[in-house]
Amino acid sequence: MKGSAVVKQEQKTKPLSNKKRESQFHLYWKYKYLTLMFIPAIIYFLVFKYAPIYGIQIAFKSYRFRDGIFGSPWIGLENFRHLFGIASFWQVFGNTLIISFYNLLIGFPAPIILALLLNEIRLERFKKTVQTISYLPHFVSWVVLGGLFVQFLSPSLGPVNGLLKALGKDPIFFLADPKWFRTVLIATSVWKGVGWGSIIYLASLAGINPELYEAAEVDGANRLRKMFHITLPGLTPVITIMLIFAAGGLIHDNFDQIYNLLISPTVYQVGDVLSTYTYRMGLVNMEYSFSTAVGLFTNIIALILILITNTVSKRINEYGIW
Repeated sequence: MKGSAVVKQEQKTKPLSNKKRESQFHLYWKYKYLTLMFIPAIIYFLVFKYAPIYGIQIAFKSYRFRDGIFGSPWIGLENFRHLFGIASFWQVFGNTLIISFYNLLIGFPAPIILALLLNEIRLERFKKTVQTISYLPHFVSWVVLGGLFVQFLSPSLGPVNGLLKALGKDPIFFLADPKWFRTVLIATSVWKGVGWGSIIYLASLAGINPELYEAAEVDGANRLRKMFHITLPGLTPVITIMLIFAAGGLIHDNFDQIYNLLISPTVYQVGDVLSTYTYRMGLVNMEYSFSTAVGLFTNIIALILILITNTVSKRINEYGIW
């Protein structure tokens, strides 16, 4: 009797699973036009993200333009041996880590702090005005911003040095002084991205149950206590995910920013990074195999950093990207 009951139960569940599949198919068919809207995005990723992966093999060849990828001779790991044996590469690698580390140290908590401050504003009109002003720099190209900062920090015509002169100080060559160049890079990067980066945290704050704040007020909690005991714990999953992605970007840098601000050879020793180095080796010196090896090495390190950060995060607070 028990066995027959199990068989009957299995027979009942099979049609249900089939019906579920049919309902999902009808759901996709019902919204087929919305599904079609994904096609341009899929084509974009296939053409510009996945298709170039085929060119990774250039890093293991002595690539010659006239011979193409297939005709160029295979040299194995020779490009990587050459890469690791160059002193200038390690200097560039160190510059990238230092700049990215300070960008992470200052630039990662900045959007969180801004989101927390905006969340405490009660005047909606003022809040929206501040949000709009903080978002705007994100939409301005680094080509434009680079030119503006060059003029703004100019030792002869810039308002910053004009103020220093008015105070009796000597002008500072911000973009030509190795002591100041990294500070300029980090400050401008944080300024440009802080507003846009706060959007995801503001969206997460909107999902926190308001009843938690009401209960905290009944218990006599002030704003600071509510922030530390309700708001920040509610942001923990988002902060964790964003930190994992940021850790992967530790080996990467903002090429557009640095390329448009790296105008003086005197700061190459502190400002030349992997992206500008790859650009110079690949497109200027036409060492395509060598520059591909640099790019592949960079991406492998980024993947390792993401894997390590994700593993540590899941062990500490059980949050991760997979």
